[in-house]
Amino acid sequence: MADINYKTPHRSGSGPARSPTTQRAGEGGAAGDLRWDIIELLFFAYRDFVGDADAVLAEFGFGRAHHRVIHFVHRYPGLKVADLLDVLRITKQSLGRVLKQLVDEGYIVQKAGDSDKRQRLLFATAKGEALVGKLAGLQTDRINHALSEMSVGDAETVRRFLRNMIDLREPDKVLQIIMGGDKGATRGTV
Repeated sequence: MADINYKTPHRSGSGPARSPTTQRAGEGGAAGDLRWDIIELLFFAYRDFVGDADAVLAEFGFGRAHHRVIHFVHRYPGLKVADLLDVLRITKQSLGRVLKQLVDEGYIVQKAGDSDKRQRLLFATAKGEALVGKLAGLQTDRINHALSEMSVGDAETVRRFLRNMIDLREPDKVLQIIMGGDKGATRGTV
């Protein structure tokens, strides 16, 4: 298990010392300027954003991994298993378990590639598309509610912020499509 090194902040003669957990945004310190405000807002926003879908997924005995798999398979029909592994950054074993359940229950079908029969291409079934639509509808409602009091320019700022949060040092093929490398392959805008 990883160990976190902690140093007690140096106290000058004035004011109480703050631990890294009580340091406020904009305050310097051993760890630099920590953005607790944004960190915590992202934590709670993510919790509630996925929580809406989690409740529906639980009815089917599915979890977040199932959601991510069916989402990307639906959005990018014919996605190769190898590319899905790159997108999700999970192990083959983890994907295998989730994918098997989605295939066995009729949400996804696998087909061999046209030019390379060893390739496994993934497609959402009508049942899978319906589930993705339901989950995306819940998440779209939450997004639209959040954007309802913002201007069009503010919405673009949110998109730009989220794009900038993505690590592009090792982009995968699907991420390149999402980021605009192949506009024709997307069904929506990011």
